[in-house]
Amino acid sequence: MEKNHKSDFRKSCIKKLKFSSGFSKYYKNKIVVKKLEKFIKDSESNNILLYIPMDIEVDVRPLINKLRKIKNKNVYVPYMQGDSFKIIKYRLPLYTKKFGIKEPNNSFFKAAKIDLAIVPVVGVDSIAKRIGFGKGMYDRFFGRLTYKPTLVFTQLTLCKSNEILSCDHDIQSDYIITS
Repeated sequence: MEKNHKSDFRKSCIKKLKFSSGFSKYYKNKIVVKKLEKFIKDSESNNILLYIPMDIEVDVRPLINKLRKIKNKNVYVPYMQGDSFKIIKYRLPLYTKKFGIKEPNNSFFKAAKIDLAIVPVVGVDSIAKRIGFGKGMYDRFFGRLTYKPTLVFTQLTLCKSNEILSCDHDIQSDYIITS
């Protein structure tokens, strides 16, 4: 896989997502969040990793707020740590950290095994492997887990390559949910 090709694809996806996030973003967010909600209900997952969205990502905050009110549902989010992240319980207030990402305060709470991970993507390649922002944090996090939760990639508008652009260590989705 040529590194340049992956980088060019990433740039074109980001451009597409920036346009999409300005154009009908509210409507697309509603569609994706509703699909995610149904998926979570159908999967009967209780320990769920979500994310705090950046501008071009699906705004899952309404879903986070809804899930937090349901008994037996535990909502976790990434907390950047070194070259990867750990999962912590979602709680307020949120603080803006490196790369403009919002996070709750660190916690020493040991999270349960997650059943389901909802992961934002910039794009996917032809074999449904994640193309992210290029930092590899999700790849390292899931690569270090001793078990495999169900992985759902989410995106406002699908940006998919017809080629394999990923490396062996890049994470692969079980499902992709988009508008």
